[in-house]
Amino acid sequence: MPQPSRVAVIGLDSATPQLVFDRFAEDMPILSALRQRSLWGPMRSVDPPITMPAWSCMMSGRTPGELGVYGFRDRAAHDYGPLAFATSHSITAPRIWDEMTAAGRDSVVLGVPGTYPPTPIRGAMVSCFLAPSTRAEYTSPPALRDELEKLTGGYMLDVENFRSPELERVSQQIFDMSEQRFRVARHLATRQDWEFLSFVDMGPDRLHHGFWKYCDPEHPRHEPGNPYENMFRDYYRALDRHIGDFLECLPENTSVLVVSDHGAQPMVGGLFINEWLRRMGLLVLAKEPDGPTPMAKAHVDWKRTTAWAEGGYYGRIFLNVEGREPEGVVPAREYDDTLDHIARALEQLPDDQGNPMGTRALRPQQLYPEVNGIAPDLLVYVGNLRWRALATLGMGKGLYTTENDTGPDHANHGDTGIFVLHSPGVDPGRVDGLSLYDVAPALRELLGLPGGGRLPG
Repeated sequence: MPQPSRVAVIGLDSATPQLVFDRFAEDMPILSALRQRSLWGPMRSVDPPITMPAWSCMMSGRTPGELGVYGFRDRAAHDYGPLAFATSHSITAPRIWDEMTAAGRDSVVLGVPGTYPPTPIRGAMVSCFLAPSTRAEYTSPPALRDELEKLTGGYMLDVENFRSPELERVSQQIFDMSEQRFRVARHLATRQDWEFLSFVDMGPDRLHHGFWKYCDPEHPRHEPGNPYENMFRDYYRALDRHIGDFLECLPENTSVLVVSDHGAQPMVGGLFINEWLRRMGLLVLAKEPDGPTPMAKAHVDWKRTTAWAEGGYYGRIFLNVEGREPEGVVPAREYDDTLDHIARALEQLPDDQGNPMGTRALRPQQLYPEVNGIAPDLLVYVGNLRWRALATLGMGKGLYTTENDTGPDHANHGDTGIFVLHSPGVDPGRVDGLSLYDVAPALRELLGLPGGGRLPG
């Protein structure tokens, strides 16, 4: 296969096959035409299909277990305190730009989740939305920050408070952020030296979470005739134009990969997973909460508590193990049986209508060849990710809700993203069975780095 001089990765967080490849294919003529010249297909994400760690898994070829990162927040110790936010320091495995730097070659990295604080590389890095603000040092080299602020008049790390009822503001910021992110990508692509360029636009993810019920007639809470029902189409049309403008600025024979970290789907509702544990007698409170209370602030009787949970797009259950947690009560010999009991009960739990829910409760050892850091004892996909796991206590007597406990949200993550690779010497056509773990070996092969693998297809 001819060795291309450069590789550019266009990352579209949460881009999902049923929208990009099907529903809006005609509204995205540039990407659809690129797809016809490319090796492409739906791509299975990692477990769990979460932005952090998925992008780092993609760029390293490592599993969440190997990275020891299982979400935006993870346990830092076997205690009962709040979870700690993952940062770039949490990722110790080299990612593609680290491998390029080690080889003395230049990269540009823009907005890839898992890059704050920015790390020195050969080239340029603009870190991700986890940066607290643009007052923080979010670029490497640091002087690049002033260049971006001058270019943009105010660089957007993310849509501010995208889980908000302020729909007009949020929608405008989503469109503005995507337009700006592609403009910055073009600027860096034409003014920096690079052989590898990777950037991520968070716009699709923020769009899905904020507006899915307004745009999808199949969403259980869809409101026909609402003023935002065409927003998905409008956004994807604009996104397609941005992709076209970016492709035009690339040098000839650049290999291009358009990829997402996970997909999306309608969020049917939420399960109060800690309230379920209470009903099962597995979580005992010393004092009833006065109102909505996060797990970390609840008054828990740890000497009588077997398990507790943290929520999100997937649920995480932790056992209170004797000799491991400060006031552990589960003997080590009963660890497996206790987990099996909880997993079976969750998987048999019906939905709010009494119908099978399809929940999956998985052990890290089932998912990963290596388990580092402090992994959840169980990863819980409520309704196979169609429901959100809500850890908040004190929300009432029911187990189910149609709302989210951290602000309006109408979409949950799906386990399938997109993959579109256009490169000299790569035969075009659809291929099934793609995995996010195919990306790093493919990039290494295209870039001539050690560890390259046969390209998918």
